Amino acid sequence: MADMVVRIMGEGQVRLADSHLTELNKLDDELLAQMETGDEPAFRRTLTALLDKVRDRGEPLPDDALQPSDLILPSPDATLEQVRALLRDDGLIPG
Repeated sequence: MADMVVRIMGEGQVRLADSHLTELNKLDDELLAQMETGDEPAFRRTLTALLDKVRDRGEPLPDDALQPSDLILPSPDATLEQVRALLRDDGLIPG
C-alpha cells in the first residue's frame, strides 16, 4: 500500500495511506459543489470534515521532517475565496 504526504496549511504534514483517497474525494466533490453555489456554512462543515478525516487517518510527521507534499490542503480557517484560489479544475484532491 502506497502512502502520500499531505500538508495542512498552518499545521504541518501527515503521512496518509492512498487507500483513504476515495473517502477524501467524496468530501472534495461536496466541497466543490458548495463552492460553486457559494454555500459558506456547508463549505465550512465539509472543509472541517475533510481536514478531520486527514488528521484522524494520517500519521503526523515530525516538525523537522522536510518532505515534499503530495497534497496541500487549506487551513481550517480558510475562507471560501481563499480555497477557490487553491483549487485545481478537479478539486483539492486529484484523482
